Amino acid sequence: MKTHNNDGMPDSDETGQAGVLSQSKDQHLAMRGNDSQLRESTDIDNGKTSLNCGKCVAAREEAAGLREGTVHLREKAATSREQGIRETESAQIASDEHRLMLQQVNERLVITTIEAQKLAEQLQMTKDQMEIAKAVAEKANLAKSEFLSSMSHELRTPLNAILGFAQLLEVGTPRPTPAQKLRVDEIIKAGWYLLELINEILDLAMIESGKVTLLIESVLLMDVMLECMAMIEPQAQQHGIKIILHPIDNTWLAKADRTRVKQVLLNLLSNAIKYNSKQGTIEVACTLNTTARIRISIKDSGAGLSPEQLAQLFQSFNRLGQEAGLEQGTGIGLVVSKHLVELMGGSIGVESTVGVGSEFWIELMSDGALHSVDNATANVTPIPMTQNNPALSTVLYVEDNLVNIMLVEHIISDLPHLRLLSASDGVQGIALARSQLPAIILLDITLPDMSGIDVLKMLQLDPSTAHIPLIALSGNALASNIQQGLEAGFFRYLTKPIKVKELINALNDALTLSKTPDIQSNKGQQA
Repeated sequence: MKTHNNDGMPDSDETGQAGVLSQSKDQHLAMRGNDSQLRESTDIDNGKTSLNCGKCVAAREEAAGLREGTVHLREKAATSREQGIRETESAQIASDEHRLMLQQVNERLVITTIEAQKLAEQLQMTKDQMEIAKAVAEKANLAKSEFLSSMSHELRTPLNAILGFAQLLEVGTPRPTPAQKLRVDEIIKAGWYLLELINEILDLAMIESGKVTLLIESVLLMDVMLECMAMIEPQAQQHGIKIILHPIDNTWLAKADRTRVKQVLLNLLSNAIKYNSKQGTIEVACTLNTTARIRISIKDSGAGLSPEQLAQLFQSFNRLGQEAGLEQGTGIGLVVSKHLVELMGGSIGVESTVGVGSEFWIELMSDGALHSVDNATANVTPIPMTQNNPALSTVLYVEDNLVNIMLVEHIISDLPHLRLLSASDGVQGIALARSQLPAIILLDITLPDMSGIDVLKMLQLDPSTAHIPLIALSGNALASNIQQGLEAGFFRYLTKPIKVKELINALNDALTLSKTPDIQSNKGQQA
C-alpha cells in the first residue's frame, strides 16, 4: 500500500521509481550512441586490419620461424647438455678407472717394495755366504797348494834314491852284466815314468786351482828350439827317429814363459817320437803366421789320428787306445800343454791324416824381432869340466836325508877333483860354510830348523861366504818354487830326483865360476 506525505507530495517510493526509469532511458540512448560509435570504430578497425593483414601473416611466419629456431636451439642445447653429461660421465668413469689403476699400482708398488726388501735381504745373505765361501775356497786353495808342494817333496824324495842309485849302478864299476843292465834299465824307465806322472798331475792340479805363475818375457825362439833339440835328441836316437829342424829366423821373439814353452815343446816332441813309425821322421818348423803370432809346428810320420780320436785328444787321462801299447804315457801331457799355451795367450791345435801322420802346432804372441843378434849365442855349449886344477875342491851339501847325502856322495866319488862335506841342518851348514869356505854349496830347501832360502840369505850377507855359488837341490819342484829360488839368488835350482849328468854339469859350472878371480872379486865387492 502506497502512502503519501502529509504535505501532499508523492511519497518516496514513487519518486525513486521515476528516477530510475528516467536514468534507464538515458542509459539506453547512451548505449545506442555508443553502439553506433562502436560500429563506426569497428568498421575503421576492420579496414585497418585488412590493410595490416599481410604484415600479420609475415609476422606470424617470422614468429613461427623464430619458434622453430628456438626449438632447434633448444634441441641443440639439449643435445649439448646430453653430450656434456655423457662426457662428464665418461670423464668420471675414466677418473674412477685411473684412480682404481693408481690404487692397484700403489698396491703393486707396496708389494714390490716388500719383495725388493726381501730380495735385498736375500742378496745380502747370499753375499755373506759368498764371502764365507770365498774365504773357505781361498783357505782350501792355500791348503791345496801346500799339500801339492808337500806331496811333490814327499814323492820326489824316495824317487830321488831310486833313480839316483839306479843311474849309479848303470855306470858303476864293474859294469853290470847284460841281465843286470836290463833290470836297471827297467828301474830307471819306471822311475822316470813315475816322475813324469807326478810332475804332470801336479801341474794339472796347479793349473786347475789357478795357482800357476808365469813369467812372461821376450823369448828368443831359436835358443829355445836348440835347447829342446839337444834334450830330445837322445830319445829320438834310441827310437831310430830322425829330427829335421828347418831354418829358424834367429831374430824372432815371442811373449811367453821360457820354461813353460820348453815344457810344451818337449811334450810334443816326445809324443812325436813315441807314436812315430819305425825309422820315421819329425819335421820342426817355425813360421811367422801373422804379424802378431808365431807358429811352431811339429810334424811326424806316424799312424795319424782318426776324427774320433781327434775329438778326444785333449781329455785328461785319455791315451786314445794306446794303453796297451809298448810306449808309456799318462794322458795328461797334452791337457797340461793346452792349458799352459792358452795361459800365455796362445793357442794349440793339430792336423792329422790316418796313415800319413800328425802335425801339432802352437801359436805364441810375437814380440817383434831383435835388430841384431850375435850368432854365437844361438849355439850354447856347456862349459867343460875343469881338469887342470890338481887340488881338491870342497862341496858342502846341506841335507837332512841320509839317503840323499849318500847318493850325492856316490856321485861325487866319481869326480876325482871334488870332495864332499855334509851338514844335517841349516845352523850346522852355515857354520861349516864359514869355517871351511867350500867352493860350492848344495842346499836343500826343506831343512829341519830353517828354510834353505833363509840359509842362502844369511850366507849372502856374510862377506866371507857371499861369493860362494849355491845350488838348490830340492824336492820342491813347482814352477813357483823354482822361480822363488832363482830370484832369491841360487846359482842353479835342481829338482829331485837328481839327474846325474845335470848335477855334474851344474857342479862344473859353479866350480868354474868360483875359480874365476874377476867374478869372485866382484862377488866380494857386491857383498
